[in-house]
Amino acid sequence: MLRHSDQLYDYHVWANDRVFAHLEQLPEEVFHAEVTSVFPSISQALGHIYLFDQLYLDVLGGVPNEEIFVKMPGWKEETQGKSVGEMRQLFANVTERYRDLLRRIPDPDKAMTIEHPRYGRLDTRFSDILQHVVNHGTYHRGNVTAILRQQGHPGVPTDYLFYLMERQG
Repeated sequence: MLRHSDQLYDYHVWANDRVFAHLEQLPEEVFHAEVTSVFPSISQALGHIYLFDQLYLDVLGGVPNEEIFVKMPGWKEETQGKSVGEMRQLFANVTERYRDLLRRIPDPDKAMTIEHPRYGRLDTRFSDILQHVVNHGTYHRGNVTAILRQQGHPGVPTDYLFYLMERQG
């Protein structure tokens, strides 16, 4: 049985994979089509998820803010102009790094403190930050669904309940 934090991250990966599999069935132009929404395109919405998955991977790994902030423009650049398949590979690479980190964490509820230059200090737990990663992805996958619907395409169900049902079956 997976630890709860591992299961939540597994859900995040499962949901992202479902979105990518769905996008791969649609015309490539859907991925880059400009719309009026929270993000101007699906590719940019997924690029945002990617950037923040990278950021929080470093936060969870104890990397200092100064080192993280200088990497952010590069992470954003990595996603520019990518195809669905190329973006999916970027996500797969980050997933492997998260899974490696999770394997090395004996106690996912270990206390940690994060400091942000604008938002201040937060005394929290590793698992709370991982929960934030999952919630952030869920929120923005909803943006992807909205953009798909604007373009006349259905979304794909990525609710946690569907993940649990699939795992049980």
